[in-house]
Amino acid sequence: MWFKSVFLKSLRDYRVAILGWGIGMGLVIVSPMASVSELVKTPEARAALLSLAASFSWNADAVKADTIGGYATFKIGIFIFLMAVWPILAGSRMLRGEEDRASLDVLLSAPQGRVRVALEKLAATWAALFAMAVLIGILAYLGGVVFKADFTLVDALLFGLNLALICAVFGAVALFISQFTHERGPAAGWTAGLLLIFIVLDMVHRVIPNTDWISRLSPIYYYNLSKPLIVGYGANLGAMLFLLALALILSGAAILLFARRDVGDTVTLPRMMRLPSRPPAPRALPVGDWSLRSVYARSLGVIAMPTFWWALLVAGWAGWIVVVVKQIEAKLGALFSGSPVLQDLLKNLSGGNSDFNASFLGAMFGILPIFLMAFAVTQVNRWASDESDGRLDLVLSAPRSRARVLLGRFAALSTAAVVIGLAALVATLVASSVVGVSLNTANVVAATLTLVPMGLLVAAIGFLAAGWLRTAADTGLVSFLLAAWFFISFVGPELKLPEATLRLSAFYYYGTPLLHGVQLANLAVLVAVGAAALVLGTLRFARKDIAV
Repeated sequence: MWFKSVFLKSLRDYRVAILGWGIGMGLVIVSPMASVSELVKTPEARAALLSLAASFSWNADAVKADTIGGYATFKIGIFIFLMAVWPILAGSRMLRGEEDRASLDVLLSAPQGRVRVALEKLAATWAALFAMAVLIGILAYLGGVVFKADFTLVDALLFGLNLALICAVFGAVALFISQFTHERGPAAGWTAGLLLIFIVLDMVHRVIPNTDWISRLSPIYYYNLSKPLIVGYGANLGAMLFLLALALILSGAAILLFARRDVGDTVTLPRMMRLPSRPPAPRALPVGDWSLRSVYARSLGVIAMPTFWWALLVAGWAGWIVVVVKQIEAKLGALFSGSPVLQDLLKNLSGGNSDFNASFLGAMFGILPIFLMAFAVTQVNRWASDESDGRLDLVLSAPRSRARVLLGRFAALSTAAVVIGLAALVATLVASSVVGVSLNTANVVAATLTLVPMGLLVAAIGFLAAGWLRTAADTGLVSFLLAAWFFISFVGPELKLPEATLRLSAFYYYGTPLLHGVQLANLAVLVAVGAAALVLGTLRFARKDIAV
């Protein structure tokens, strides 16, 4: 059944991603609902929550933040756009990825036009997004039932649909850009960069008055016009139709360009838009290039640019939260001291410190490992795709062991993780020095460098799973595991989950090093589990058939 058409085959390839992203993002949406009842027990607590939400309007509009639907919408904020990672990757490899593997040539050798192939692949991607939307909507509704929210199933499904539409837009952007690149990686990278720019553009009107016209340049602005989980606010049909039209236009343009260019080549730009031509490369092979001296060096060269951008992102976040603490210290410090509810919330997140600056920074630094773990997920995806696409065949034909190849790749990833951790360290220390926030230097070192074993743990588990699973399944499994850990650690305390359950999350062992330094016993657990996964993954890779 699943191999009767390109649409069904493509949809089958997305089955793990549908479950992983659908269930994972559904749990992320449900997670803030658990704490609302505790935050609005008294009129004073309700007022404190509304004041706190208004202070964080740069992150998301604080609309009815004292209701379950309003608080969930506000609390998730920009983190909901993590889901856009999947359509960006899917859109960039939908056609360009097939061309990279030369599998599109085989597919087009059958009696079917290239437009039909592209349309069926696009339809499968949109169907997968719709399936994720349904899963997210159902989980959001069930969470609302459990925590006695006032939104309906239709509202929850509209929330999922709105999220699917903005994801379809960024998937279409990636598909469009991939028509101008020779590889899928640059297309995904450029689209991810645009996503960050659009998020910032959407924030502008919430920070600077009378700048709505700037924010309207971002599709994120139109996504935020709909808030279906907030009763009385609802969905903006016009904004949702605009997102649908934008996705259709970009996708249609991409398919039209694909139909008119050579397979494996890029769209020919007008002469005035072309970059200056470079001198022809020398015919001699770069045998003396440093990156060709070992598997480690070559892997390091390949991930150098992604490492730079991820280091910039992590360092930017680390420095930004220090600046934010200084900016809101006066206002929220008084609110914090007068609100036992807010004190309890921040203590749960930050490890029990009673100082506002320390508590807030501890809570925000608890989110920092997610970035490095997400970077590890992208590298797991690269490793699995290199194997399935046959790029390891030539490497393994040389007189070197498989274990050496895998460990060389993992060593390069470890080096990249250390670079990202050091970038976060430098950014935190510089920001705290500039804005005048007093921090314990030793604890800052501990908080940033402990990120490294967190990221390597995810990478080791991904390398292990790659011994049995193909690229999409491996990436989906690791992403789902990351979402499950997030749910256990950041929602579990509010749900009063038992200690044994909390220990299942890697975030439990990260702890709050910014406040309490490194807990050597917890660090040993992370290192031991990561090392065990790496050893098992190496043994599996050494004994398996490649791409099986």
